[in-house]
Amino acid sequence: MSLIVARTGRLLQRYDNDLRLVSGCIPFRLSKTNNQNKIQVLMVSSPNRDDMVFPKGGWESDETVEEAACREALEEAGVRGILKENPLGVWEFRSKSKQEACTSEGGCKGYMFALEVTEELESWPEQNNRSRKWVSIEEAFDLCRYEWMRNALTVFVKVMEKGKNKTEHEMTVEVKDDHATTQEGEDCQLMSTNCHVNGPVTTSTSYGIMLLASIFL
Repeated sequence: MSLIVARTGRLLQRYDNDLRLVSGCIPFRLSKTNNQNKIQVLMVSSPNRDDMVFPKGGWESDETVEEAACREALEEAGVRGILKENPLGVWEFRSKSKQEACTSEGGCKGYMFALEVTEELESWPEQNNRSRKWVSIEEAFDLCRYEWMRNALTVFVKVMEKGKNKTEHEMTVEVKDDHATTQEGEDCQLMSTNCHVNGPVTTSTSYGIMLLASIFL
């Protein structure tokens, strides 16, 4: 059983007008197949559904958008890693289920990042409600529930292939398990994090990782 408690509730939820602000990531790793490096991405199942998505959730007022993306990766997928410098992009979308409704109109504005996975936990906060699966890029396109997530995956592939920006900021996040939670604040408790940031965060939509296109096969 995970000692890390997932944050719940929306007392600290950020909004942009009527849009709920959401942060998430595409976790990835390099996997060797037949002596070739291939990229795999990690997807998680939606609660009470058979479809797969990338980790995402509400961006709250006491955390940065990068911290929110790392927190969601830990809570939903049980992974830690290196969050790449710039967001893949920002997408506005509408929730398709009442359970995931972002406002009364269901409008969301989502920031997505690439997360290079360095640690995969055996237990994590939402493991009873979600399964996780490493898949190829092609399989991820087939499994993606939302069109905006497929668009984010398209940008991810282009970024990994091109590596335009030669300067790269990385944020390594470690989550402590010994944080205190009161009954009153349990629904909005943020897990304690240590974020090591090198250089300023920008909002450009490209950053640099030089990889061969063949790794996506």
